[in-house]
Amino acid sequence: MTGLVVCLAVLLAASAYGLVHRRRDGRIRVRTKDGDERLTAAELGGPLGERATLVQFSSAFCAPCRATRRVLDEVAGMVDGVRHVEIDAEAHLELVRRLSVLKTPTVFVLDADGAIVRRAAGQPRKADVIAALGAAV
Repeated sequence: MTGLVVCLAVLLAASAYGLVHRRRDGRIRVRTKDGDERLTAAELGGPLGERATLVQFSSAFCAPCRATRRVLDEVAGMVDGVRHVEIDAEAHLELVRRLSVLKTPTVFVLDADGAIVRRAAGQPRKADVIAALGAAV
């Protein structure tokens, strides 16, 4: 009987963790860190967008990164003055550490001056990216 109770408790805990993880993955959040964190054109390896920039940190064997790339390219193509920049996380470890990137894909939404206004860890939905751009533009 004790084994059954332990098994049910583990199953319940794993289910709760899975639901919380699924709900938070890809969610775009407002940047709450004190001070304005900014990214420059030199750090991105190219110019910032005129109105906003979508920065994606990816890794070579990340399947959600490919889907995120398609979504961000599509959104950048829909909105004038928005640029999508993809950064290889493995090649830019100093920047990854500074921005506390813990998983790929991680997406940052920058305003025209390079200030980070939104952040998502995981694959964001297209509607969420469009809404986040509204805060940056």
